[in-house]
Amino acid sequence: MQSSDNKTYSTKNKLSASAWLLILGIVFIALTLRSPLTSVGPIIDEIRKALHISNVAAGFITTIPLLAFAIVSPIVPKIARKITVEKSLLFATIILAIGIALRSSGSISMLFIGTALIGIGISFGNVLLPSLIKLKFPLKVGIMTAIYTVAMNSSASLAAGVSYPISTLRYGWQGTLGIWIIFAILAIIIWMPQTKNVQLEKPPTLAEQHEKKPMWRYPLAWIIMLAMGFQSMLFYTTAAWIPEMFKAQGLSAGQAGAMFSILQIAQIPMTFITPIIASKLKDQRPIVVFFGILYIIGFGGLLIGLTDYSALWMICIGLAGGASFSTCMMFFSLRAKDAFESADLSGFAQSLGYLCAAIGPVLYGYIHDKYDSFDTANFMYIIVVIISVTASFIAAKNRYVTG
Repeated sequence: MQSSDNKTYSTKNKLSASAWLLILGIVFIALTLRSPLTSVGPIIDEIRKALHISNVAAGFITTIPLLAFAIVSPIVPKIARKITVEKSLLFATIILAIGIALRSSGSISMLFIGTALIGIGISFGNVLLPSLIKLKFPLKVGIMTAIYTVAMNSSASLAAGVSYPISTLRYGWQGTLGIWIIFAILAIIIWMPQTKNVQLEKPPTLAEQHEKKPMWRYPLAWIIMLAMGFQSMLFYTTAAWIPEMFKAQGLSAGQAGAMFSILQIAQIPMTFITPIIASKLKDQRPIVVFFGILYIIGFGGLLIGLTDYSALWMICIGLAGGASFSTCMMFFSLRAKDAFESADLSGFAQSLGYLCAAIGPVLYGYIHDKYDSFDTANFMYIIVVIISVTASFIAAKNRYVTG
């Protein structure tokens, strides 16, 4: 952890030029955290056919980043404390850019190596942005969380919507996967000034450290992990399979991609509104009830097969997903006493959480293959929603993880 001369930007005064540059850097890093992932779903069949790989291997394109999140997230706070958050984010974004370039080279081995590097790079942003916001903008956590989650989901929506159309152009699926390096390069350029003249933030005293147990020994940390993990399972399973499900129902690849894009677009207003509301509430359980109802309506609609209302189901799932994701991001700040605790909680919850999430696309595919039915596989969504909403409801009560 670190601070530039221990300076924060949460004041009643106008934000300085350096504060705006920091915000811009956060936005551009956020733009890189989902677009390399959501660009895959609509063109997964094209990738599979071009490289002559199996459906199982194709499924790993979605699963590998989640495994990377699970493996890397616990060590991210440790690295940040040694080299500063700013430098950690810069190096991670460079790794992400290299991963995007390798993944789009056209080689099977580079496809998987590049995907792993993308997962490693994204892991740093996932873990460190919430703690950076708590450190730099302690009085503006809600609005800053809103800004970066909107950026993240806007790029995810864009990638999902234009992925298939881009793949029909000259450079095919490779161009679709490679174009998102533009965001990464811009993020590197904009973020570089943040790595100058930074100082390591003074850690808690030894006495304070001894008072705290490892994060895994706090029950609330496990609850937040379940909330984070199962809402992520919903996101990545829908990202991997919703386009294919709609194609099986008779939609073209372009129309299927558009449906997933509707889901992504619907997330955007909720990713902005939810953190602001959550930061003003001592108890976030009303928000959990709200997105729980929307989840049931959306996935319930898919389950009963009313395909004429598919756009409505996508909107409901998108609104719920945006609110659910933002609420989980806020837990990392609201349930932590300081930026160090926030980073530890974020690393722990995202590590095991994404390990849970990684099971989702594979399990959904297994159920589909076993019963040769998307309708049967869609039952999984309802079970995951129940677990996610229940954990979120418990985590939403006002208290700190460490007591």
